[in-house]
Parts: sequence; structure tokens; C-alpha cells
Amino acid sequence: MEEVKNIDYRINPELPKRMDFRIGVIGAGAIVRNCHLKAYEDVGFNPYAITSLSLEESENVAKQYNIPHVYSSWKELIDDENVEILDIAIPPDKQLEVVRYAVTKPYIKGILCQKPLAMNLEEAKDIVKLCKEAGVKLGVNSNMRYDQSIRALKTVLEKGYLGKPVLATIDMRAIPHWQTFLERYDHIEILNMGIHHVDTFRYLFGDPEKITAVTRHDPRTKFNHIDGISQYTFQYADEVMATSLDDVWAWQGEGVEKDIYIKWRVEGLDGMAQGYIGWCYDERTPSKMEFTCKQFPNQWIRPEWDSVWFPDAFRGTMAQLLRAVETDTQPEISGEDNLHTMAAIDACYLSIKEERTVKFSEIDITI
Repeated sequence: MEEVKNIDYRINPELPKRMDFRIGVIGAGAIVRNCHLKAYEDVGFNPYAITSLSLEESENVAKQYNIPHVYSSWKELIDDENVEILDIAIPPDKQLEVVRYAVTKPYIKGILCQKPLAMNLEEAKDIVKLCKEAGVKLGVNSNMRYDQSIRALKTVLEKGYLGKPVLATIDMRAIPHWQTFLERYDHIEILNMGIHHVDTFRYLFGDPEKITAVTRHDPRTKFNHIDGISQYTFQYADEVMATSLDDVWAWQGEGVEKDIYIKWRVEGLDGMAQGYIGWCYDERTPSKMEFTCKQFPNQWIRPEWDSVWFPDAFRGTMAQLLRAVETDTQPEISGEDNLHTMAAIDACYLSIKEERTVKFSEIDITI
């Protein structure tokens, strides 16, 4: 029998053999500065060029990370024939335009898009189709899959320690800083925050059979929106149920103590696991996972790690794309896989609109 101390949780991403792929980064905001580029520097990837809407900001980030080439526009960056990989870190409603131009360049081998892939499923399909027809590897930065607690949970499930899964829950209490471009849309929470949880459920359990979602407005969010505080439940053919409560009200303001967290829990026939996501990159807080099961009776098993979701998970999302380019295989989080996540989100919004449970098969993901 395997001993507790010998469990390999497989939390670290598999890196490409070639580490010097020349990466062109489009965007220079806080996530790029604090997550993308910090993760790439830590693991030894090769950011070659950068651009953003602010040349000054691009130059400052380039200086911080020793990026040799700065461009004043994304088209100028893509026109550089030395760029092999694109890391697109701009609002999702702008990604299609960039991808459409990038796939015309034969030297672009791989593209990493942010999540959501687009603001709607149809544009996401267009992105996937463009890359497929051009033979360009398309990965999606669904980085919660590379949080160490989620990867360890995946291993615990695959090893059968919990037995057949019965119930999975995610409980998020958070205060979002909605990007200003979202004010033009009314789909906000599930598409832009809950998407992490939707994709994680798919990573752990696959596509659901049916989805039920409810929501109410968030008093803090003043622009028009369909989904503020949201709850959505995935039901599977084998009766597994996965549900997430996304509470973006969470804190009433000065004079009230904060209690902000993301907690997950999975219960099976033979055990249970739970964890907290350490998600703030301002204070390095490692995610935690613990489990108890019949195979290792009468104890909690609590592995410890130093890595954190932000920025360390961003090593994995780029690594999976680079390995796909290197080995001519599909990325672990490919564009086609991500269409299933986008379809699940569409099912959530259809459930909210029509006040009913929606079968996953109702959503067309063919391209």
C-alpha cells in the first residue's frame, strides 16, 4: 500500500525541453507585470518583446524584466518575424482581432489567450477556427487549473482516495475590481470570475449533463449587469453534483470586518478533501489542501507547499502551450477544450434567462 509520505501530488507543470521560445507579450498591466512575467522569469522562459496601449508602461515593464524589444502597437510586435509565441493579455473582446491578424504570420507557432476566450461563444469559436485552419497552437490561460491545491485534488481523485465523488463545492467571497470595458456588457461575474470555477469543475469531473444557475444584482456594481452574486450547479450523468457560490458583495465597507476567501470541498464515498485558494499576489499566500480517507484512516493528510496561485500558476499555462508547440500536440487547455467551458457558461446564462435547468447538449460547440 502506498504510504502517505510517498504521495506524488503532481503539482508542478511539465516544462518544455526548449526554454528559449521567443514570446511576444501584448499587454503590460498589473496581471502581466505581477503574474505572467514574474512566473516566466522564475521558471526561465524568454519574453522577447512587449507592447501595450501605453508605450511608457511597456518600457517600464521591459526594463524590469530585461525584455529587449518594445513596440508601440500590437501589429508592430506581430510583424517581428522573430516572435514565435504570442501571450495576449488584453480585454477578451479585443482578442479576436489580434488572433485574426496573428494567424496570417507563418512564424507564429502558438498563441496563449486569456480567459474568457471571448465575450461570447460565437467569437470564441471564430478564434478556435482561425487557429485550427492556420495550424497555430492555441492555449487558454485558465490558470486555476494550475493552482497547486487544485492539481493536488486532481491527483487525489485520480488515485481513488476519495472513492466515487458525490459532491463538490466552491465558496468564493471576493470583492472584484471590474475592468472598465465590462461596463459595455451585462454578462460579468460568471463570464469573468466564475469562469475559473466552471473550468475547474470541468477539469475535475468533465462536462456536466445539465446546469442550473440563479443570480441577483450586486449592490456594489453600479453599471447594468445580469449576474452579480451567482450560484450555479452542475449535475453529471453519474449523479455527481458540483456547485459554486460566487459572492462578490462579501464586504459592506468601512466599519465592517472583512472575511475574504475562496474555499473548495469535494466529498466522495470513501473520503473528503478541502482547501483554500491563496489568490492575492500582494501577499504571498500559498493555497492549501487537506484530505481524509479510509485508505489512510483516522487522520488528516496535509501536504505543504510554498508556491501560490498568483503568480506561480502562470508557469503552467505557458508551459502547456510551449510543450504543445514543441511536440506538435494539443495544449492541455486548448482552444477546443475551452469551448466546452464557454458552452457551460452559456448554459448558465440561458438557465438564468429562462429560469430553468439547461442540458449541456443544448449548447452548440461545433466550429
